[in-house]
Amino acid sequence: MHAGMVGKYVIEKLARVSVTVDIASEFRYRDPLIGENDLIIIISQSGETADSKAVLNLVKGTGAKTLAIVNVKGSSIARDADMVIYTHAGPEIAVASTKAYMVQLAVMYLLAFEMAYAKGKIDEAECRRLTAELVKMPEVINKEIDSLVDICQYISTKLILADSLLYIGRGLDYALSMEGSLKLKEVSYIHSESYAAGELKHGTISLITEGMPVIAVATQNSLLEKTVSNIKEVKARGAMTIVICDELAEIESDAADYTIRVPRISETLMPMAATIPMQLLAYYTSVNKGNDVDKPRNL
Repeated sequence: MHAGMVGKYVIEKLARVSVTVDIASEFRYRDPLIGENDLIIIISQSGETADSKAVLNLVKGTGAKTLAIVNVKGSSIARDADMVIYTHAGPEIAVASTKAYMVQLAVMYLLAFEMAYAKGKIDEAECRRLTAELVKMPEVINKEIDSLVDICQYISTKLILADSLLYIGRGLDYALSMEGSLKLKEVSYIHSESYAAGELKHGTISLITEGMPVIAVATQNSLLEKTVSNIKEVKARGAMTIVICDELAEIESDAADYTIRVPRISETLMPMAATIPMQLLAYYTSVNKGNDVDKPRNL
């Protein structure tokens, strides 16, 4: 669902096609509106998730087309869908499925680029430019991991005693913060929630206590000023603020206790870069607490 949220933002922005994102277990029970001109995209690592398979059965007979984005070749969902894109991520050893998520993002980007080009919303040159930048992401990410290990390991030592923490962001950063929050609580067992930064004042800001960690994702420069304002709001109420932003972003010292800077790339592709520090924070927090990071309890 989180990969789908990023896909929604990018497809709507580039291709100007309306996208609705649903959790499969909810979609199948809410009597959804499905028409013959609709495309249902089912995203699954295993291709065997029961609720996702049920969506396929629900869609049959409506006239809508189905596209499976799956990792496991020959899986049930891959066989039953009208079309399939394999993510080729290889075996997913970690229950937290970090590798599968990254490749699902890449596929959603490629789909968005191609849709935008096919609909005439971007020209061939722009489509090629965006695709070329996506192809360079593994190189960017490898360098990024090397440069961020130390600071993420250090910041994780500030998180291990927290009872609860908050992730905030706007736009694509909000879609990304949901995945970051899930990964942290999944492997570290620390309660965590993600929230749209602009909605804090409608109730969630009451949760802020002295020293509570707030991880703010601020990679969308068009929204940076507003996000920084929200960061200052929680810091003024005692939060320990950790800001994930690009290497050139201007973040005042009175807003961030700790700053994690990622390479500046196209704003649209920033989720690919910003995912890395959030996965590293979850990893080191889990390891520092003595947990089995690959096999979280109860999962």
